[in-house]
Amino acid sequence: MEVRSCRSCGKLYNYLGRTTPVCPNCMKLLEEKFQVVKEYIRDNPGANIQKVSDATEVSVKIIKQWVREERLSFAEGSGVGLECESCGANILTGRFCANCKGKVMQDINGILESNKPKPVEQKKQKDSAKMRFLDN
Repeated sequence: MEVRSCRSCGKLYNYLGRTTPVCPNCMKLLEEKFQVVKEYIRDNPGANIQKVSDATEVSVKIIKQWVREERLSFAEGSGVGLECESCGANILTGRFCANCKGKVMQDINGILESNKPKPVEQKKQKDSAKMRFLDN
């Protein structure tokens, strides 16, 4: 086990390999905040990130992180202000737009197809390699 310092409260904790560098207590508090934000977005579908942040007292940075992780999604026309990391198009959740996701999937599938093992062709046996019988 690795001992780390929590980025939120500064206490030492046993790091278990999770992606968030916070202790279990701070993780629990973040999860509670997430539920509050999720409920607010569900009740106010047209709200933008700033409005959600003001109403729930959760920072815009954390809300954007949850949106990038695809844990949250905003309604069309809410003015989320996120851009696709590849082409710059406006998106409502995640890191990439649908077109760029499709291109990445095509590239991955192309690489997988090109790396497939090719079937081995059996060589034809020469006549000299055949078994022969002597007639009496």
